[in-house]
Amino acid sequence: MRYARENWNLSNAYRAMNANEPNIELRATAPIEGGEAESLAAAIIKARRRLLPFLFVLYIVAYLDRINVGFAALEMNRDLGLSDAVFGLGAGLFFVGYFLFEIPSNLILARVGARRWIARILVSWGAVAMAMVFVRGAASFYAMRVLLGVAEAGFFPGIILYLTYWFPPREQARAIATFMAATAVAGIVAGPISGALLTMHGLAGLAGWQWLFIVEGAPAVVLGFVVAKWLPDRVADARWLSNQERNALTARLAVEGKLAEASRGYQLRDAFVSGRVWMLAAIYLTVVLSLYGLSFWLPNIVKQMGMQSDVAIGFITSIPFVLEAISMVLVSKSSDQRGERRLHVAISALVGCAGFALATAAQAPIGVFAAICVAAAGVGGCFGPFWSIPAEYLSGVAAAGGIALINSVGNLGGFVGPYAVGFIRQRSAGFAGAYALLSGSLLVAAFIALTIARLDRHR
Repeated sequence: MRYARENWNLSNAYRAMNANEPNIELRATAPIEGGEAESLAAAIIKARRRLLPFLFVLYIVAYLDRINVGFAALEMNRDLGLSDAVFGLGAGLFFVGYFLFEIPSNLILARVGARRWIARILVSWGAVAMAMVFVRGAASFYAMRVLLGVAEAGFFPGIILYLTYWFPPREQARAIATFMAATAVAGIVAGPISGALLTMHGLAGLAGWQWLFIVEGAPAVVLGFVVAKWLPDRVADARWLSNQERNALTARLAVEGKLAEASRGYQLRDAFVSGRVWMLAAIYLTVVLSLYGLSFWLPNIVKQMGMQSDVAIGFITSIPFVLEAISMVLVSKSSDQRGERRLHVAISALVGCAGFALATAAQAPIGVFAAICVAAAGVGGCFGPFWSIPAEYLSGVAAAGGIALINSVGNLGGFVGPYAVGFIRQRSAGFAGAYALLSGSLLVAAFIALTIARLDRHR
């Protein structure tokens, strides 16, 4: 019944907005009542069950191929003679390639369809991830990391855009958080799997870190062909929905879309000239800086605490990601229930800021690790509410470009974070200075989120 009540308001607003446009399709403007409301609810439940688990698996594979270099570094840096600064730069260069091709990739997806373009992305990044086996020094390491970023560019913002094709705004934070929880799950499984793969050193004449890249890159190629065969582009293509369910969900999204066109930026230029979009990009940059500044270096952080076994390091590094996943889901559920986004982002960022600050001050390894877990939970809580905000300002092609712009600019933090941590560590005895940097970055994110909240409240 929630959908019936809400759609009365949407329908009435839509009729008033289009009072002088007799060609508007009445089916999309009719209020949803009774069985139609049940069909809408059933369609959303089916979309949640059919799409989100599959997209979740895709993002686990993507994130695993992105961060597994941190585990490979436990052996690779020694074998190839890579310094901390060189490794940090190479790890971050992924995001340079990602940045350069993010917006074009998302615009292509919006034009040719999610199924074909996401399949292409998966196959190409899987092939490049496996080709990391041929790295022989700093130059080839840099080149392959940039190429991996180019290959994967557009995957994440493409999925965020794709979810708006299936879920009304009131459902989006939950859907996005469910999808993005894959980053935390990837962190959970990456440790044990990567640690075990490193023990394959010498098999078939390959080092353990080379086996890691081969085994963890191959699933992306396989899943690319699965996507090409199975993923529906839009609601109309979903054979697992009944005609009534397709009609109800299509009508709901049509009403939302028409209202969005009237009240939000719709043209591509609207995304690039929006002050809110650039503020969101700044928030995402600071959050991502902290996320990857920690993720790429966590195996080395744990190793410095005195843990020497690669397998043990893998299991211990999974703990912060468990807390990140829990936080991501709980905060997003709270955000959807309250219909509030900005304060949820700000409070989560402040929790992460406090966690890294505590890690800076802690002396005992267990205290440092506990503080890192708090920081990871805070960072995880930011994402679901955050990615529900752009759709409040943008729609249509502006949403495709704006989401890509926010993600591409924000992911430059993925370049700055790992490189800055490596740079600071090489010039100090430990990671305390790096924790201070990551803490300050999240403080900036919280400040900008609170500023947007204040501006939007006044507006």
